[in-house]
Amino acid sequence: MGELSPGKTESLLIQRRKAEGTLVAALIDPEDFTPEKAGSVAERAQEIGVSIILVGGSTIANQQQLDTVVTHIKHHVTIPVTLFPGNITGISQYADAILFSSLLNSTNTYFLIGAQSIGAIQVKKYNLEAIPMGYLVFGEASSAGFIGQVRGIPIDKPGIAVMYALAAQYLGMRSLYLEAGSGSTNSVPPQIIAAVRSQYKGLLIVGGGIIEGERAAQAASAGADIIVIGNLLQTDDFEHKLSGIVEAARKNSVDFR
Repeated sequence: MGELSPGKTESLLIQRRKAEGTLVAALIDPEDFTPEKAGSVAERAQEIGVSIILVGGSTIANQQQLDTVVTHIKHHVTIPVTLFPGNITGISQYADAILFSSLLNSTNTYFLIGAQSIGAIQVKKYNLEAIPMGYLVFGEASSAGFIGQVRGIPIDKPGIAVMYALAAQYLGMRSLYLEAGSGSTNSVPPQIIAAVRSQYKGLLIVGGGIIEGERAAQAASAGADIIVIGNLLQTDDFEHKLSGIVEAARKNSVDFR
């Protein structure tokens, strides 16, 4: 058998990245939004220029809430709605795709391959498009790091990030997520992004702490393909800041590898 090829959602993201520059994703946590609010925020985000809606979180426990949020969002947008699960409870049959990730710097094998093995049966059953992704958490002060039991990568050690990035690539992970942590006041430093970009050849996704255009510009110019915006969406005036982020990402993007 030959190598598995990217599916519809992954191919669309690659095409849009090549045509438009660095993309922006809106991350909605079902535990922070009512279904109605999630649909409304997703619709406005799409109008502003966001290319994909991610749905997920580190502590999702209510499967019905997840399904309801995903279906409400899909009624409001035409861009892909993709799962970003922190555990097996983050899988919904109503999404377009799933970031099928391994938390590479976790100290617990459950988050490396255990949860993935359990969840794979559901992904197959629901015929979800699986996008293979390596997931790296930087620092220590985040929900993702705490729940995932990670050894946070020091933000002043780009060489360590590059080692993990190359391992992800050689294991066939076509995307890589660099995470500063949900709700983090810090973002992944541009020098880390640039170091990883110089070696890693898949879709490079960066999230955590990007709440204004300047940080988005830094991430884009360092080589990020997709910038993820999460907590900002919970603020009353997110539209103005999100618009600036989308514009900065596109203006400062580098050529797609």
